[in-house]
Amino acid sequence: MFKPKGSFKKRMPNPAQRAAETGRGLVYKQGYISPREKEEILAYLTTLHPIWEMRYSKNNPPPENQKQRPLLRPVYWLGNWQFACLNYYHPPKGIYNRCVQAEGYPPILEYIVQKIEALVHESFEPRDIPRGWHLNTCLINYYGNQITPDGKRLDCARVGEHKDFEPGPVASVSFGERALFQFVSSKGTESKSTVVLQQWLDDRSLQIFGGDKFKKHLFHRVQRVDKKDGQTFALNGIDDFETRRINLTFRYVPDEHIVPFQRLPETAKEDVQGYVEQLAQHSSFFKEQLKGDGPRSS
Repeated sequence: MFKPKGSFKKRMPNPAQRAAETGRGLVYKQGYISPREKEEILAYLTTLHPIWEMRYSKNNPPPENQKQRPLLRPVYWLGNWQFACLNYYHPPKGIYNRCVQAEGYPPILEYIVQKIEALVHESFEPRDIPRGWHLNTCLINYYGNQITPDGKRLDCARVGEHKDFEPGPVASVSFGERALFQFVSSKGTESKSTVVLQQWLDDRSLQIFGGDKFKKHLFHRVQRVDKKDGQTFALNGIDDFETRRINLTFRYVPDEHIVPFQRLPETAKEDVQGYVEQLAQHSSFFKEQLKGDGPRSS
């Protein structure tokens, strides 16, 4: 079992907790997920087969100064799948044909999400919670080392600075090694960005952020993930990656912007066909989606 690291918190007050107490759009709760809940969630995750997506595709080629590349980590989505090559969900222009129906949440995650949603309504201003908001999509990120053919381990446990464009607060649940999460004010390049606030996201912790400051104005990134505990998580079907942290990020996509695979335009369908076929090998939901008669995800 993972043990939360206490040295950082003993040296200084938790900045996220201070922000939450002053109503600035940030909540952090250490140990929010109980050990029993963690065990049940991790048991469910062992049934999934994550995939490793490429950033671009035939119909969405790399910009002129960039090359095709894989994402830094394997992923899995629940609720709806935002394929990287479809450019993710990005209002106001990038809202259609970005979010493909995916498997629904298992009972344990439905329970956790209901609790988080209630906490959001208690902790955030009504103006920061859009009408109809509910956490209907979950990105599961696997952080760790890529293992090269000659056995070398390349640490790619990080995420560059970005914004989440889905409306309303975002909730994040972490398992495994703690991660250094930073909110930054971007100056055009990551090397010139200014860190506004940073915090360690511990095993079994919950982080929620929203509102103008943390959601709209600041960027955020995962700067690094610790290597102190030594425990890793096995991934089905992926042998060239060593996972030491799993993060579940819950967001909201308006229901009308979620489409079944068969209703994608032909170019988008062509770009993600291979991924859906790969998912269908282990998922009855995606197998039905390929046939065009799959149920709508709840």
